[in-house]
Amino acid sequence: MEHLLVGFQNVLTPVTLFWVTVGVTLGYVLGALPGLGKATGVAVAIPMTFYLQPVAAIALLIGIAKGSAAGSAVSAILLNTPGEPSSAPTALDGYPLARQGKAQKALKMGLFASVIGDFLSTLVLIALAAPLARYALLIGPVELCAILLFSLTFIGGLAGRSMLKGLIAAAFGVFFATIGIETETFIPRMTFGLLELDDGISLVPMAIGMLAISEMVIQAGNAHSIDSEAEKINDSSSPDDRRVTLVEWRRCLPVIGRGTLIGSVVGILPGLGASVGSFLSYGATQRASKTPEEFGTGMIEGVAAAESADNAVVPASFVPLFALGIPGSVIAAILISALVLHGLTPGPMMFIEQPQMVADLYAAMLCASLILLIVGYTGQRIFAQIIRVPIRLIIPVVLFLCCVGAYMDTNTLFSIYLMLGFALLGYFSRKLDFSFVTFLIGFVIGPNLELTFRQSLQILDHDVMRLPAHPIAIGFAVLTVVTVFWINRTNSRLAAQKVALDVGTTKQSQI
Repeated sequence: MEHLLVGFQNVLTPVTLFWVTVGVTLGYVLGALPGLGKATGVAVAIPMTFYLQPVAAIALLIGIAKGSAAGSAVSAILLNTPGEPSSAPTALDGYPLARQGKAQKALKMGLFASVIGDFLSTLVLIALAAPLARYALLIGPVELCAILLFSLTFIGGLAGRSMLKGLIAAAFGVFFATIGIETETFIPRMTFGLLELDDGISLVPMAIGMLAISEMVIQAGNAHSIDSEAEKINDSSSPDDRRVTLVEWRRCLPVIGRGTLIGSVVGILPGLGASVGSFLSYGATQRASKTPEEFGTGMIEGVAAAESADNAVVPASFVPLFALGIPGSVIAAILISALVLHGLTPGPMMFIEQPQMVADLYAAMLCASLILLIVGYTGQRIFAQIIRVPIRLIIPVVLFLCCVGAYMDTNTLFSIYLMLGFALLGYFSRKLDFSFVTFLIGFVIGPNLELTFRQSLQILDHDVMRLPAHPIAIGFAVLTVVTVFWINRTNSRLAAQKVALDVGTTKQSQI
């Protein structure tokens, strides 16, 4: 608690608050623009934080992540085009509300639910990260190798529709992480004589290429439909259609509480992601409603459920990152490079070596939640107009910023070439339904997975019969096998249900 109070003193300065506000505002704008989002914004902004103080720099990036998660509801409600996939449930009821002239009501409820979910989830992060880190200190290389392998399998199975494709994407991520000079023998691996690859592939141009550039190529193909939807929205003249009434607050507060709980649990579990949280919350709210058939026609509870869970996932996903050093989401994976760049290595040791900096980050995250409320409420009308900018004008600006961000990472054109190469890979991975989320997380934890695997071989002396001395590792190995069978069985059942549904639909159409 003492560190947290000092953290507020360090954060509540004009300079730090300015950068938090800049991050939240920028994130809100990026979230409102279809195709852009927190991962893209953070990846592009990392090189721009080189000259900032550590707390201000990381607070800026976290502000982008929080603002973007809330801002993605703007395009979902007004365009029926979610800024991020996790806002898709928001569009189910938000867009019908906008078509009824209640766009301002839907936007305000989305903002309030986002802020409440984000703030409460940040408190969950503060409460759980440090205690989990104490137990993590008891984990050795053998246990950590098993945990990383379980996390990669778990994420690979849940990040896409096919577990096989998820694991293939994860394997490719680990493969690209092996490029560069090998740490034990100092022998270059797969560098092809290029000095720029001796230090390995940088995460920043890779993330920018796979997330931003590939998305802009896809959005360019949807430019006409996005622009046409923006012209259909008009506001009602009734005051009750522009604000959230007391009756609606009473209906939505339990929904927001449930959504925050679901989002926090989903965020803590590595690999599930914000989309899982928002859909689970929306489904739970629909099942709990007395009028579930009205969902999808403009129910304000649907917006509250989706947005509270969506924004609760972001802070909660930092729990495994801070406590174990394992990224639980794309944004957490990208933030690792920023944290290391500014002298903070994610994992249990950071609570011992730099407890004050951790407390500063907590204080910055709580301040960002409140600033999100102020920025979102005061600038909501302005942000709503941003989506009316033609997508053909947005794409060149985004491409320019991506090139600048990639170049600033190493100050060489080679980073731009890498960015373009991974943009091509990201485009085809989206088209072929391979999870780029799993790829990026595999790339991030690849070096640790290789290192702990080598250390485990030495500790066990290449003898599997010594594993019983490491019960935690055995437990996670069993969980890995169970996860594979459980996800395969679940996917098979869902595939069978889909086939049966398609057959039934075909028969009805023939009749």
